[in-house]
Amino acid sequence: MLNKLKIDTKLLKELDLSILISMIMIVLFGIVNIYVATRASKGMEFSEKQFVWLILSLFVMYFLLVIDYSTIMAYVPIFYWICIGLLIFTKFKGATINGAQGWIRYGAFSLQPAELAKMGMILMLAKKLNDMDGEINNIKNFCILAFYAIVPMMFIVSQPDMGMTMVCFFIALGIFFCAGLDWRVIVGGLASIMVAIVIVWNSGLIHDYQKGRIKAVFNPEADELGSNLQLNQSMIGIGSGGFFGTGLNMNKDSVGGYSSTFVPENQTDFIFSIIGEHFGTIGAIFLLVIYGIMIYRFLLISREAKDIFGSIICIGMAAYFLFAILQNIGMTIGIMPITGITLPLVSYGGSSLMTTVLSIGLVLNVGMRRKKINF
Repeated sequence: MLNKLKIDTKLLKELDLSILISMIMIVLFGIVNIYVATRASKGMEFSEKQFVWLILSLFVMYFLLVIDYSTIMAYVPIFYWICIGLLIFTKFKGATINGAQGWIRYGAFSLQPAELAKMGMILMLAKKLNDMDGEINNIKNFCILAFYAIVPMMFIVSQPDMGMTMVCFFIALGIFFCAGLDWRVIVGGLASIMVAIVIVWNSGLIHDYQKGRIKAVFNPEADELGSNLQLNQSMIGIGSGGFFGTGLNMNKDSVGGYSSTFVPENQTDFIFSIIGEHFGTIGAIFLLVIYGIMIYRFLLISREAKDIFGSIICIGMAAYFLFAILQNIGMTIGIMPITGITLPLVSYGGSSLMTTVLSIGLVLNVGMRRKKINF
């Protein structure tokens, strides 16, 4: 029994340590910033919880690495539809946080089904493309793929969670592009999206505060104490960090800095304002370089994967990281609209951290089994 829970040494040699080490470095860096953001009000509570989630996530990741990812393919439809079921349940019974009814709460436990649905969508698209031998430009095949991409987005946008909807859209777009979808279809699809945005904008699904966040990108000086307050406070905090940052003042009487005091959601959506203030431009570059190493290795494993299923999993994860990083950092410096997108592996949140770590575990699994091992 115990032998079945061990990873063969020959497979272990294929483990991409650069991804694993980079991931752990980013999470630990995030925990430091979570502590800085919340120590005045919560002490070490949030940072300790995030560390526990990291250990738990690594523990579960190990068991994920034991299983050949190819065997997971048969269970993907079950997982996908469970995710859709959770989204439906959330629509009627979910808890509302920051205007979005997107959480399931039971006592101290909370779960964001959209995080699972994001992974479910990647796996389902990967399985279907594998079943189709990559023939994405067949109209029937494309309609099937589009269906599986649209269903979770339809429920997520109704919460309304525009941030996660955008994440899922750009993941699907990245997968379709890398799978070789005809560029004319992509252009037509983007044009359709623009029309859909106009319709949704006037449908009532987008709340006034969400419209205000989008307008803030084009006119940050307007309504400085209203819809633009969070952005302006974030930019002041990041600007005060300069190139080298203000450093970490660990004095017990310190409140943690400007961003810790005046920027709302500074441990989740706006964690980059903490990084920018205390670690400066050099800290931001450090973080982006580590992210870059991870994404590069994702794409390298994708190219070397033994099947389409594994390749698309890696592409989906690369697309997620690229867009989430751009969107999250962009919204804290005023070049992207403010949405509820967290910074991967850095922002506080147990379900987000575990989902992301397990998704990276799948990429590592693909890399470990990218070539046949002779036993």
